[in-house]
Amino acid sequence: MPPATHRLRLAPSLLSADFAALGDAVVAAEAGGADAFHLDVMDGHFVPNLSFGPALVAAVRARTRRPLDVHLMIEEPLRYASAFHEAGGDTLVFHLEARSDPDEMIREARRLGVAVGAAIRPDTPFEAVRPFIGRVDQVLVMSVRPGFSGQAFLPEVLPKVRAARAAIDATGSEADVSVDGGIVPETAHAAAAAGATFFVCGNSVFRGGEVGANLARLRASVEEGAHGALR
Repeated sequence: MPPATHRLRLAPSLLSADFAALGDAVVAAEAGGADAFHLDVMDGHFVPNLSFGPALVAAVRARTRRPLDVHLMIEEPLRYASAFHEAGGDTLVFHLEARSDPDEMIREARRLGVAVGAAIRPDTPFEAVRPFIGRVDQVLVMSVRPGFSGQAFLPEVLPKVRAARAAIDATGSEADVSVDGGIVPETAHAAAAAGATFFVCGNSVFRGGEVGANLARLRASVEEGAHGALR
């Protein structure tokens, strides 16, 4: 369970927004209560899809002052860390399964003065990230297989969320436990109850209704899950 004082944050994933009206989507989500924005960077190698580069991050940066959470689903995150920081990324999240050395990636993020997160795929055991607890600002537990939006949440990752929460709390760190993939009100509730504090939400924000109302439903579910776990 998250500490009582830890802020619960919603980060709409722009991969699920209308690309033809991306600026409008950012403005609507910010007005609707988004705490941050999540940008998925894919290189067609680490995952079988292509998406955003630094120019897109810079364009989003020009439309909002909310933090930008840049998820580097690429084989060589270290090579591009500086470019995404310069484009406006506030947090650079790299995968432990990527080619770049995790220690070097963390050092580079600190040199740049940017927050850093370590991500693991659903089939990667929690023990892979344990050595970096206390050295990162976010642990991202992927709740779908990375690469495509619209997938269903994998409940088997919840024990890893609990393990990450316990390990972070044991160090006294204020790092977030993030979940990404299939986040709808029901799964957001379960993830919050398990200890997640940062929720990447895509289709549930931008599809099937008004963005502000969608975010309000997600926030209510997250807060209920977290507060229920604390009782």
